[in-house]
Amino acid sequence: MNAHFKRTATWACALTFVLLASMQLGARPRLQAQVMVTKTTTKTATTYACPMHPEVKSTKKGKCPKCKMDLQPVRESASAVNKEQAVASVAVGEIAPANVSLAAAGTVAGNVVGAPTKLLIPDVEVLDQEGNQLHFYSDLIKGKTVAINFIFTNCTTICPPLAATFARVQKEMGDKVGKDVHLISISVDPLTDTPERLKAWGAKFKAGAGWTFVTGNKQEMDTLLNALGAYVSKREDHTPSVIVGNDLKSVWTRTYGLAKASQMVALIENVMAGTLDESQTSKEPTKP
Repeated sequence: MNAHFKRTATWACALTFVLLASMQLGARPRLQAQVMVTKTTTKTATTYACPMHPEVKSTKKGKCPKCKMDLQPVRESASAVNKEQAVASVAVGEIAPANVSLAAAGTVAGNVVGAPTKLLIPDVEVLDQEGNQLHFYSDLIKGKTVAINFIFTNCTTICPPLAATFARVQKEMGDKVGKDVHLISISVDPLTDTPERLKAWGAKFKAGAGWTFVTGNKQEMDTLLNALGAYVSKREDHTPSVIVGNDLKSVWTRTYGLAKASQMVALIENVMAGTLDESQTSKEPTKP
């Protein structure tokens, strides 16, 4: 009786072991499949932002409620957020290293609409229209009031009107240009726009003292354009925005570059004084 009971117990234990082993083996493929599904269904959310007003963001395509421009996709990543946190602590006017990629700084620069704010500007090496080598922040921005637009010399659409607006501002402000305010046109096509080309292009608009055209090494120019929120992969995609800022008083704003010259002059004069009324910034194209 005891021997029979022992054999039965032995067989029961063996059967239980086999069943448990089978269940574990069967569970592994299902677990692996579940993990694979989780990995393949993970997606990166796309955020859309206005090129003129980067603080306007949406999870869907559409138009900016401020300037009616199409919202453009913005790719954000954890590394970009980390970079933003790293550069956001830099003080106003502090020189950023020229070899740092400032993709995240575009976010800092994008907040230049409205009240006084910080703008991180890299001190990259650039060339002016005379071929002089300059450091962008140290030589062109530090302690000054500036108006900055973005152009390229082969442009036949918005660039000539942008330059014409600066030419009218130059005429209206007279000898204040070069002393109280400095006009800066930055090339978005540095591979084509040599200093000679920029000088010849500026001459068409009677650019005088106090109006500087900027080009330079492609990598450093990309760093600069990123920091100013103006980098585009295709030169034709750049927007007609103008950045007006008073570095000494940390007042920065972005306005529509094709606005009436009188509107831009009024905005520049207020920024020179260290004050800013956001209602002065032109947010919609001016009708002809």
